[in-house]
Amino acid sequence: MAEGFFRWAFGISGAPYPIPAALQGGVDIGIMYLPLYRAWVVVASLIVCFATWYVIERTPLGARLRAATERPRLTQALGINVPVMVTATYAVGVALAAYAGVLAAPIMQVNPIMGSNLIIVVFAVVVIGGMGSILGSIVTGLGLGLLEGLTKVFYPEASAIVIFVVMVMVLLVRPAGLFGKTA
Repeated sequence: MAEGFFRWAFGISGAPYPIPAALQGGVDIGIMYLPLYRAWVVVASLIVCFATWYVIERTPLGARLRAATERPRLTQALGINVPVMVTATYAVGVALAAYAGVLAAPIMQVNPIMGSNLIIVVFAVVVIGGMGSILGSIVTGLGLGLLEGLTKVFYPEASAIVIFVVMVMVLLVRPAGLFGKTA
């Protein structure tokens, strides 16, 4: 409904968002020309991804969060307010999505449907990485991004389906995903 409202109010044509002056230009690294802004986006994304992983996997807050998702009634009996924790987790997820949108804004035009085309790919990344595995999603996202980029260079016709071919192959061999826990 929100997306529909924003389409109605602002239309679907994108609005440009300029690259900050300090990050304009690029560097020739021999095999390619690397725009500074895209390099900054990669570094900033990796820092946030690993910080999120660290908080969830290595801190007491993360232990409480994992307990709340696996055994909510027991966790609540120990005095942890599970509904507040779940709500805060969704809020952090929304903040991370907004952060990703801000990082992507100078690369792709800002419009109400700018995230819609990524939902299926994100689903595939989570399934291949393994449900519940943040590190699996990070590693899989990086690997599939590189694979899709290389496919666009060497065989552009297959770049739209390469992620799903990998997903099918992984699920046939390991249904829980690469980093998922088997039952």
